[in-house]
Amino acid sequence: MLGIKIVQQNNVGLVTFLGKYARQFESGLHFYIPFFERVKTVSLQSQPLALPVQTGITRDNASISIQVTLNYRITNAERYTFGNSNSIQSMAYQVSGTLRDIIGSMDLDDVLNSTDKINTKLMQNIGDLTNTYGIMIERVQIGDLTPSKGVSEAMENQITASKNKQATISEAQGNAEQIRLNTEAKNAAKIATAKADKQQTEIHADAAAYATKVQAEADQYRIEQLQAALANIDQKYLNAQSIDALKSAGEQGNLIIVPNDSNADYGQLATFSKLLHKPDQ
Repeated sequence: MLGIKIVQQNNVGLVTFLGKYARQFESGLHFYIPFFERVKTVSLQSQPLALPVQTGITRDNASISIQVTLNYRITNAERYTFGNSNSIQSMAYQVSGTLRDIIGSMDLDDVLNSTDKINTKLMQNIGDLTNTYGIMIERVQIGDLTPSKGVSEAMENQITASKNKQATISEAQGNAEQIRLNTEAKNAAKIATAKADKQQTEIHADAAAYATKVQAEADQYRIEQLQAALANIDQKYLNAQSIDALKSAGEQGNLIIVPNDSNADYGQLATFSKLLHKPDQ
């Protein structure tokens, strides 16, 4: 009498004869001898496993808790079943120990910022070791990284201090910028005022120079007119003016001695004085 065993896809059947491993059934229909042979089915499918929260000490003596999940599959059903009393637990211990070694070789900041690096190192270090249990780890995922309470408080204090420092620096920079802008505005105002004063002074100077020029031209024109008028005056008129001038001087009790040949010049002076002081028409 034969027994019938159907092994599903992605499974194998381990056959023992009187308690000793005899052969392996692949997926499909198989026959075996009841009572003498037993068939144990082992799944070869990939399976997830969440490890207990791991606690590690970093190189700078910070305590940190790490959540790890992994995917594994059985590659050697015989070794997995008969080579270890609990291959899954042995694999978990191996992963946990390797992870603690990796954490211990890194500083806290590196651990918190390098999960991909930890994943890579962990996969490299545990690949060959877990093969001894007939298991292959396909993927390791580092989950939450939680520093201890004391470390978390210290990190929060450091972050707060850094933010306060940055705020102080920003405020100081803002004040310095405001002072700079105010100084530039005041300097610009002073420069503008100086330019305006200079321009006003130049305008006044130009106006004064122009007025002086106009006055000089007017005086020159009057002198030219007087000279032209004197040139047209009759000599008899000049003699008469000379006599009047001398007479006026004598009436004031002055003794005047004038050469005869200078009488005409005094007449010209008197006439010139009258014309010079003649009101403008």
